[in-house]
Amino acid sequence: MNICMVGHGMMGTWHSESLQKYDCVLHSLVGHVAEKTEAFATDHGYLNWTTDYAEALRGDVDVVILAGPSDTHAPMAIQALEAGKHVLVEIPIALSYADAEAVVELAERKGLTLGVAHPMRFRKEHIDLCERVAEGREHVRHVHSRLFLHRLENIGSTGLKRSWTDNLLWHHGAHLMDVGLWLCGGGDPQAAFQRKSRAFSIMPPPLEATGIPMEMTATVETGPHQSIVCTGSYYSRERILDVFVVTDQAAYRLDILKGTLSVDGEERRVLSEQDNNAQVSRDFVDAVRQGRAPRVTGRSVLPAMRLLQDIEDEQNHWWGERAR
Repeated sequence: MNICMVGHGMMGTWHSESLQKYDCVLHSLVGHVAEKTEAFATDHGYLNWTTDYAEALRGDVDVVILAGPSDTHAPMAIQALEAGKHVLVEIPIALSYADAEAVVELAERKGLTLGVAHPMRFRKEHIDLCERVAEGREHVRHVHSRLFLHRLENIGSTGLKRSWTDNLLWHHGAHLMDVGLWLCGGGDPQAAFQRKSRAFSIMPPPLEATGIPMEMTATVETGPHQSIVCTGSYYSRERILDVFVVTDQAAYRLDILKGTLSVDGEERRVLSEQDNNAQVSRDFVDAVRQGRAPRVTGRSVLPAMRLLQDIEDEQNHWWGERAR
């Protein structure tokens, strides 16, 4: 199983490290700057490296993992699928619902495996909860997911200056909205989406310095006694990434940055963020090898993408009306 990795930032690094000793071959690395790409490829054991994506796709690779800038995910996924490669794309799958749907439909027409890196769906504690919900043994009442960090400058988690701008709604909002739908649906985001009765959001206009809105709040009602709230900000000097779930039996708070799960206030350790993420690429390689669907398919993330598109459209209309 020959792997082509696109990008060697934080996620490209994590995926590379998770696959170094796995049953696959780190075949090709695609980067932007030749010297940095070559150095990373050497350090992590890639057989080849290039700054030409098309050249890599012409090579003998089976799986392409896209871990580059968010706005390249959809076009690069389409290019890889057209070349007959299985694709694992980092979140978000695209920066619009239309582009996400196009990627999903192309993979299905080609009969190729398409996975999306949604690591929150790999948490065993939440998987167990989804199973209880699906079996009717527990009922989710409320999910509140939060992402707060300080990103007034275009610097990523590695501390390096980015050549691209992050997107709170489509990148981090995709994490937050998807995990809410997934948990409320007992492992089936579409089931929760189909129950949606009301939804509303608040986002400010884009900040001139960054070109994007820097805060978001979204609320979705997925039943008479069930709701999802997603909140986030790029202004916060305190980093928060957590998921708080209230059911008819308990309250669960997963603190992803600290690697802890609190159940009714009693805290215990869980997998670190990186160790949990390591499951994503391994699951995808196994899925391709075994001819099964990966844990997170492309189609399964479309409900969250639909809601994010609705939020963006609503905010664009609101800002347009206020500007008149």
